[in-house]
Amino acid sequence: MITALRIVFIFVSSLIGFLIADGFNASSYKGIAIGFFSGIAIVILDVLSGKISVKDLSALLLGLILGLVVAGLFSYGFTRIPAMQLPGNAYIQVIVYIICIYFGMVMALKKKEELLGFRSFVGGKEKSTHSKILDTSVIIDGRIADIVELGFMDGEIIIPKFVILELQMIADSPDNLKRNRGRRGLDIVARMQKASLFIRISEEDFPELRNVDEKLLKLAKKIDGKVVTNDFNLNKVASVEKIKVLNINDLSNGLKPQVIPGEYMRVKIIKDGKENSQGIAYLEDGTMIVVDGAKHSINKEIDVMITSAIQTSAGRMIFAKKRED
Repeated sequence: MITALRIVFIFVSSLIGFLIADGFNASSYKGIAIGFFSGIAIVILDVLSGKISVKDLSALLLGLILGLVVAGLFSYGFTRIPAMQLPGNAYIQVIVYIICIYFGMVMALKKKEELLGFRSFVGGKEKSTHSKILDTSVIIDGRIADIVELGFMDGEIIIPKFVILELQMIADSPDNLKRNRGRRGLDIVARMQKASLFIRISEEDFPELRNVDEKLLKLAKKIDGKVVTNDFNLNKVASVEKIKVLNINDLSNGLKPQVIPGEYMRVKIIKDGKENSQGIAYLEDGTMIVVDGAKHSINKEIDVMITSAIQTSAGRMIFAKKRED
């Protein structure tokens, strides 16, 4: 249907070109040619606009307006110069308009983050300048949906199309576990889209790169965004490349209750540890507790004294020993 409308539009443009040429007693063939090629140019712009993000379109429109304003000022100045008032110099104003519009649109695209950032000052509200880019692992994890629904994730949240395709590929896997993880990830995406108006699916891709993590990092560099992940290796690589990272595991660990050496607690020993005398217990949030001297207390609840705790991006581990009565 859209293709038919475009063909009709080109035909109408050619007819308008013919009528205008006939009204000015000009060559009908030239009028038809100008109308025809003008219609094709507009249709090409229409096709390309579907591949341009809203942010890019906003920047182009702003650049066009600025270019027209600057060109108008230059043209007004030229008309005040006597030498420029000759009929033969009228084309100079056209050239000025073309140059100013071109540079206005190009500079607006290059500096779109800074230009569109001015909107944060309208109405006196401050807005985060960094977009958050979600990777596959953090979507499958699911906790990001709760964070979005509770309003703790501000600003624009970007889910790249290549991440959606990876989730779809996982969902189509013959392995039952992978298939369930992929479907869960797609459900999480749909849930976040309902919860927030700032979720955007980015069509931008980097065909020269095959690895999804590499594409994520390149996109983050391009838009100066933050990568949201719980992938330990991706976190390290992003840190090396000076890309800002929000690790969900770090957030989770930061919200866990802190334990103090010398504090007592009661735990249930689940299994034995690596060392001969160790037993392993777990807190309700999944934190592992290594208890010295608890090997023979498996499936029993005992009192332990905290000796130390280690917290990293991979998780938290608590060391303790049996409480001596």
